[in-house]
Amino acid sequence: MNRGAATAAQPVMRIQCLDGTRGIAALWVLAGHCMLLTGFSLPVLGSPDLGVDLFVLLSGYLMTYQYLVRRHREDWSQPSTWRAFWIRRFFRLSPLYFPLLIVALIVGAGIYADRVFIDQALGRPLQLEERYADLSIGNIAMHLTYLYGLFPDYAFRTPLPDWSLGLEMQFYAVFPFLIVLHARLGWLRMTICVALAAFAVALGLKALHIRFPMPSFLPLKLHVFLAGILIAAAPKNGKHLVAAIILMAFPYGGSIDALHVVVREALVVAFFLVVNFQERPVVGAISRTLGSKPFYWLGELSYGCYLIHLLILHPVAAWVLAHGGMTQPPSWRFMTVFPVVAIATYALAAVGYHVLEKPGQQWGRRLLEQLKLGGKAWQTTAEKIDAP
Repeated sequence: MNRGAATAAQPVMRIQCLDGTRGIAALWVLAGHCMLLTGFSLPVLGSPDLGVDLFVLLSGYLMTYQYLVRRHREDWSQPSTWRAFWIRRFFRLSPLYFPLLIVALIVGAGIYADRVFIDQALGRPLQLEERYADLSIGNIAMHLTYLYGLFPDYAFRTPLPDWSLGLEMQFYAVFPFLIVLHARLGWLRMTICVALAAFAVALGLKALHIRFPMPSFLPLKLHVFLAGILIAAAPKNGKHLVAAIILMAFPYGGSIDALHVVVREALVVAFFLVVNFQERPVVGAISRTLGSKPFYWLGELSYGCYLIHLLILHPVAAWVLAHGGMTQPPSWRFMTVFPVVAIATYALAAVGYHVLEKPGQQWGRRLLEQLKLGGKAWQTTAEKIDAP
């Protein structure tokens, strides 16, 4: 396959370096959570929310990339194209998520007990029990419909890190309308208008004292999606890069300390370089590495890794802390917990990939064929990306 960024005239079928990029994002989240639950700390790597931001940036880029690839054979002014898009995305996320949701709800009480022990051992405030063990019909219904991200009381209420899946589904819901708006205003003006509207909503939430435990409500993270959209819409466009840098500095939607802002800016610049300047020696070497076979599989298993790792991490970290871990330095605890959790997580992610994810995508394609909504269209990297 050719490498390089998509262009309006001749988009490529695959951007191989993005496999490794999403794999790194998932591994970043896993490592960051391992640090948090062992009391260890490293700058940047100890902030899993930055790994989520990288996923969100990727999602905005790849949904736009998919649109550019498909736009000459799919009419995005037609609702049937929107339905096909939504069905593809539903069957990408749900076949693995729903079984894991059932497991998480069943073991939630045990995970909460582990978390209580970890927080007590590390001298941290305890979390509410319903954060892990809410088996109410309302909570289950919210998660089965992906509506939980819209409501502060349900946005972060399972043992899974699934708040970002609700966020992702909200982005998929509005993406066709962004495409329609782009057709009228152009990419840059559309992005400015939508970003300002989202900023106004964020300010309104603050004025009304409505606080989400995680930025699961789309207006709180839409600026990061929009940064990815701008980079995909016009490769090597300096104005779009500047606009994306400004968007990534918006002071809401997560931690806004100086380090987080600097790292987010570095992420958007590095991402812009990797997808647009692969002909340069250094960037090309990085891109080829990210597109190599090991990184390819790291990317393929990234979604499973993201969803599964907390179910493994809590009991492992609690066991280590209970069996002499508190007498050891935090670095020792992390180096003990991390490899065990990583090996178990990726092993289970591989099973989920072959047993649930791949068959789930096939179910979606068959449904599209039956509905005559474009199920035979090729699968690009964009159809495989997920944001944690």
